[in-house]
Amino acid sequence: MTYLRNVVRYGYAPFMMFGLTGVAYWVVSQLVVAEGKTWAYLWIFPLLIVAYATSLAAERIAPYFPEWNDHETHGDMVANTGHIALYELSAINGVLLIPVICWLFPFQGLWPTHWPMWGQVLMAFLVADFAFMFMHYLSHRLPLLWRLHAVHHGVGRLYGYNGVIRHPLHQVIDMVIGNMPLVIIGMPVPVAVVLGFLISVTLIVQHSNVETALGPLQKHLAIGRLHHLHHVNWGTEGDCNFGLLLTVWDRLLGTYAEKLSREVTSKDMGVDELPNFPKSLWEQLILPWVYVPGKGEPERYKKMAEAAKAKTPAQEAREQILHAAE
Repeated sequence: MTYLRNVVRYGYAPFMMFGLTGVAYWVVSQLVVAEGKTWAYLWIFPLLIVAYATSLAAERIAPYFPEWNDHETHGDMVANTGHIALYELSAINGVLLIPVICWLFPFQGLWPTHWPMWGQVLMAFLVADFAFMFMHYLSHRLPLLWRLHAVHHGVGRLYGYNGVIRHPLHQVIDMVIGNMPLVIIGMPVPVAVVLGFLISVTLIVQHSNVETALGPLQKHLAIGRLHHLHHVNWGTEGDCNFGLLLTVWDRLLGTYAEKLSREVTSKDMGVDELPNFPKSLWEQLILPWVYVPGKGEPERYKKMAEAAKAKTPAQEAREQILHAAE
């Protein structure tokens, strides 16, 4: 078991970031671009399923916090599945809009189409990495954006399945800021598809409950333990490590942190003002309209928590029968 755990610790991140992304790149560059088989884009969906399944398996073998693997106690799998569907659907719609955007903006000659495709993907990811980091930073500074972003931060644990949790409106803003400039200057659809897959995989790895061993890259990649620091519910102490993947932007911004005032535990995730963060997808979607930063937890969440603790007459009767039998 120790051997398998070490395999996961050292191999999980490379397999996800390079292995699965490499397969997605081959599918798009060879089957779609080289051979013109546009149907091959459909292979991206099973690859995403493999990514999520791999994260769940790796978390069982080499968890950072074993208690984060208790899906039944946390009760968030259904809502997170809905978030995944909304996120990927929005991403698909964004890709479908690329030809329309390219038609509207006459700046197509600016994109380096003469570069090899891997170079175009790398450039696009570096630009997106900075743009998403800056948007992330603003989402912690501007109350209106924080109300949307709180949907992502309200979670009580980090694991691969909740990496893409975003309020749909916040995701649209993210895509406009992060990807729109690339599309306007002519980013081709194949590059956008690989970029979208790479971003999804990065978010899965970043939030995975896997004790990843990154060696000399530990301080340069905003995943694993560094991202735990960002999700603590200690007021504004988690306003650090905003990067999607690279920490270089945080270093330049002065928001990089390797440790906080105390050790982070499995119970330190969430938003301090939202101790009863809702578990249902619908309640999370309407959260920005009922939660006002600085005003404390909305009354509806306190009432929902009290109702959840209250027992129905049938439950009370059943407990009385059980106690009598004992």
